[in-house]
Amino acid sequence: MPASPPPRPGQLDAPIVPKIIKYAGKAHVWAYRRTGGRIGGKWRIGAGFRKPVPTLLLEHRGRKSGTVFTTPLLYITDGADTVIVASQGGLPKHPQWYHNLRADPDTHIQVGRDRRAVRAVVADEQQRARLWPLLVDAYADFDTYQSWTEREIPVVILRTRTAS
Repeated sequence: MPASPPPRPGQLDAPIVPKIIKYAGKAHVWAYRRTGGRIGGKWRIGAGFRKPVPTLLLEHRGRKSGTVFTTPLLYITDGADTVIVASQGGLPKHPQWYHNLRADPDTHIQVGRDRRAVRAVVADEQQRARLWPLLVDAYADFDTYQSWTEREIPVVILRTRTAS
């Protein structure tokens, strides 16, 4: 019988957590951009400590502000597609970048030094069922995050498009 996931740590709900995530993300983006992903190109925290996971930079336009933001995210590839997860560490709400992509799905990602235009599509039920095990294989903590929240964590497929 598989071990049950650990309970959700109560400290994740502390008001300081979003601020820590925001500033850690800014530092991650800064280092990634300046080194072409040499620093920050692999996630080595949690399950990533023993099995590092590739990281990309996702640009997204604020649906209210119109400001362009950049968020570092773990990813896998699926053929020509790049796949990301709106896990937000198992928090009860979807991350802002997810809502922003739903409002404006045409954006850019950076993998290493390569920046490319993509269109974000939320995986349907069958796509998610196929991709979720691949994502968990890449980063086992995704299953833990899903156990910590009542929302179904969205899987987002980024499809290369011609830049405009």
